[in-house]
Amino acid sequence: MCGIVGLVSKSLVNQTIFDALTVLQHRGQDAAGMVTCEGNQFFLRKDNGLVNEVFRTRHMKKLLGNIGIGHVRYPTAGSSSAAEAQPFYVNAPYGIALAHNGNLTNTDELAQEMRRVDLRHINTTSDSEILVNILAHELQNLGKLVPTPVDIFTAVAKVHKRIRGGYAVVAVITGFGVLAFRDAYGVRPLVYGLRQTDNGQEAMVASESVALDIAGFKLERDVAPGEAIFIDLEGNVHSQQCAENAQLAPCLFEQVYFARPDSIIDGVNVHKARMRMGIKLAERVKAERPDHDIDVVIPIPDTSRTSALEMAEQLGVTFREGFIKNRYIGRTFIMPGQVERKKSVRRKLNPIESEFRGKVVMLVDDSIVRGTTSKQIVQMVREVGAKKVYFASAAPPVRYPNVYGIDMPSPSEFIAHNRTEDEIGQAIGVDWMLYQKLDDLKEAVAGDQQFSSFETSVFDGKYVTGDISEEYLQRIDAKRNDSTKEDDEELEAGENAPADLHDKIH
Repeated sequence: MCGIVGLVSKSLVNQTIFDALTVLQHRGQDAAGMVTCEGNQFFLRKDNGLVNEVFRTRHMKKLLGNIGIGHVRYPTAGSSSAAEAQPFYVNAPYGIALAHNGNLTNTDELAQEMRRVDLRHINTTSDSEILVNILAHELQNLGKLVPTPVDIFTAVAKVHKRIRGGYAVVAVITGFGVLAFRDAYGVRPLVYGLRQTDNGQEAMVASESVALDIAGFKLERDVAPGEAIFIDLEGNVHSQQCAENAQLAPCLFEQVYFARPDSIIDGVNVHKARMRMGIKLAERVKAERPDHDIDVVIPIPDTSRTSALEMAEQLGVTFREGFIKNRYIGRTFIMPGQVERKKSVRRKLNPIESEFRGKVVMLVDDSIVRGTTSKQIVQMVREVGAKKVYFASAAPPVRYPNVYGIDMPSPSEFIAHNRTEDEIGQAIGVDWMLYQKLDDLKEAVAGDQQFSSFETSVFDGKYVTGDISEEYLQRIDAKRNDSTKEDDEELEAGENAPADLHDKIH
């Protein structure tokens, strides 16, 4: 999962892109990068680290130009070296820099095509490098010295025919403008907005609307599934549908976990969607245990807070903050290795004893994947004197791997692997385990809007692109197993082994 931004402005874009990446930091804390363009020259800065670590004053001064793109990385394939940080750049044709959010599912096949057919060299394991080379190849085949927006859309249509997976892409083409496009199912989010200045119109694209808000841009709409938009140097926005049989099937996990609550994605207010998730959970409690004995509802910070508050209100039960979070510890979702992950939970959360002692507590979390964090939290709650511990998940059990840009562990490591909901509850040590039903989650996210479908593969094993074979799943499972083993071995080698900020799901 990554965050992307692209901008055409009437003034320097470096600070605006920096600010946008800062509010998209939750989407990727492994690396950050920015490319700006002045005239026919690119200026690039990228490295591992958080946004404010990668971009210092000395770097910002060198990022000149009124157009540019930015990226924050959460690695989902390949390595996490600085060489894999985005954007990627090719010098022909025109000069193109590209960044993307998501994952291509036919990367191996494309890499061979690059070498044997396109005669292009791929230097990293990143599918983003493959993407920029495919786009460059299709633009070069047009043979246009000065491409029009229609020419660029023709190239994008050919890109769509070659690649598969879930992706949102932003690219800057030297001397022409910024291009953005989204996969045919709209799995990964992408929005654009406009800002009027004394010197004319400016346009911006980003993974989430909050990035537009921070820069003073007015959200216009989402980029439609399969649609491409091109922002020329004057800030004019051109758009065209470039994919065949496009239909909206956005990722449900975005709404549950990844997106900021102050964002609007695919017309859905994330905060209100999470409120509705809490209402649905309360309805399940009333249906299954109308005479429940819950004394207090307590969220596990931070993403579940909205759902927990609404759940408590619907049940007429007290809502309390029961955990103090250390803001200087990274999300356990994004940290390698079980050894370091176990240590991090105690450093990250500390229970307030008075909120738990002698009470029947309903803990609420956004989701449970490994169950490592959940089990330790339940243990902490019991240690401070809770009478009973119940646990509600705003999402259904996660049972299947994600292939569209979320780096989950091997399914064999999921707490829900080969377990019923009651057995999951026993495994994490609670008195009652309550999961959201998938249909209820769909309704909660949709609200009063009509969605033909959602990308729900982690819950039901149904992959919207229709190209995911058992062989493919076994291959990525083997890679993720190997990666986890390597992480654990490194961490067990020394207590002070460094940890990045990515955890492969708590």
